[in-house]
Amino acid sequence: MRKILVTGGAGFIGSALVEKLIADHENMVIVIDDLTTGNIKKLPPQNGNPYQFIKCNVNEYRQISEIMLSFKFDYVFHYAALVGVQRTQENPIKVLRDIEGIKNILSLSKNTAVKRIFFSSSSEIYGEPVEFPQNVYTTPLNSRLPYAIVKNVGEAFLRSYKQEYGVNYTIFRFFNTFGPKQSRDFVISRFLLRALENKDIPIYGDGKQTRTFCYIEDNVDACVKCFAENHIVNDVINVGGNIETPILDLANLIIKLTDSKSKIVFLPPLKDGDMSRRLPDNARMQEILGRPLLPLEQGIKKIIETGLFEANVEG
Repeated sequence: MRKILVTGGAGFIGSALVEKLIADHENMVIVIDDLTTGNIKKLPPQNGNPYQFIKCNVNEYRQISEIMLSFKFDYVFHYAALVGVQRTQENPIKVLRDIEGIKNILSLSKNTAVKRIFFSSSSEIYGEPVEFPQNVYTTPLNSRLPYAIVKNVGEAFLRSYKQEYGVNYTIFRFFNTFGPKQSRDFVISRFLLRALENKDIPIYGDGKQTRTFCYIEDNVDACVKCFAENHIVNDVINVGGNIETPILDLANLIIKLTDSKSKIVFLPPLKDGDMSRRLPDNARMQEILGRPLLPLEQGIKKIIETGLFEANVEG
């Protein structure tokens, strides 16, 4: 039996990861979340292979140490973080506190013989990129936003703990992931909700900025394969799609798929953090996944069919 800790497990990606992990009856999964941005309603039903949820703030050493010293986990997926562009820009000090959570997880993992830590980093650390596609080994990391800095510091801590203490790690640099149960802090959910209500869809700038999108199942399947098949040990991988979509095209696609009467309105560009392009080199992800990624339009249709992006899973 493998004992696995998932921090931030009531978040969008974390809860989907939990659902995938508990499908394997060799996994005993403990889920923690302080529910600041997560929501317990996102977690899968407790049937088949049950898991345990514990409310915990990973940034508070006393809280997380009681759990990790009690269970002595084999593996840790550290996904807990303050997320959402507007939230992270409005609360920079709160964002920086997440460094404490990273330090707590690493220190306790070292002292409890955790075999490997899986860390959710972000495409944000590339900043305004100078190389396309963005490569984990050659593309400079040049963002100065607190959220990106925290992820960069987290990666540095992981490498340092490996060098000094032999703690193994895997770093996932997530590019825009989307799917059911995602909160309205993120672009596809926000556009969908407004389109379904026939409300104006706001776009910052001219809408020519591009993003790539990765459906949640592709994200989770790739990450769990890294875990189960021992890929990307003490290394970094981009997890995301590789087809660029201008934000204006995304809005128009959502209006079409929802048969909405919404109009697109243009707002002044964001002061910080709205990079002109994002495009990962995801060759390693595709090799590990062993199948094509779900196209953007099909993924949006799946969200609409489920209806699981309403206020009942907000957070």
